[in-house]
Amino acid sequence: MTSKNDPLGLENRKGLPDALRVLAAGYPREGWEAHGNFDQLTRFWLDRHLMFRRLQADLVADAQSLLDQNSDPARFAIRTSRLASMLVNQLHGHHEIEDHHYFPLLSARDLRLVRGFDLLDADHHVLDQTLAGLTEAANTALQTIAEGGGHIDAVAAYHEQLRSLGHLLDRHLTDEEELIVPILLEYGPVQL
Repeated sequence: MTSKNDPLGLENRKGLPDALRVLAAGYPREGWEAHGNFDQLTRFWLDRHLMFRRLQADLVADAQSLLDQNSDPARFAIRTSRLASMLVNQLHGHHEIEDHHYFPLLSARDLRLVRGFDLLDADHHVLDQTLAGLTEAANTALQTIAEGGGHIDAVAAYHEQLRSLGHLLDRHLTDEEELIVPILLEYGPVQL
């Protein structure tokens, strides 16, 4: 697991180091879907990443709308409860599958990239902690709304947790895609 002081830690990383981009350099993102080894499972996996990004963005927009007093707190609470639960639960499940199935299979395909999978695994631990903080902030905001009290501070804290998650999540998903998709294109689809 990486630390907050590690330049390759999720909180600090600006992208994958060149040593982990040995395959990515030969497979630019804009050509992925046209490649013969780009299969439906890869498409599904990338679509899941897109769903996570969209859910996070929708939750940020909803919180900002409530903070700007442009939405109803009761509707916000219903939508937030549903979408935040979906985001947290789906991310946890996605990470479990990757950690226990995909990462071991894929890292064995090109030993030069094992360190990249170690980074991605460490990212999952950081994201788990971030998701725990998000869940706590969301529950506090929803409880404050349910009690009919002043909810602005609680929603602002939740909004900040969402924004923090968004930064970390996008960095992780982008790096994960740039490590894994080139492996799949180079060596062929994975068989589970």
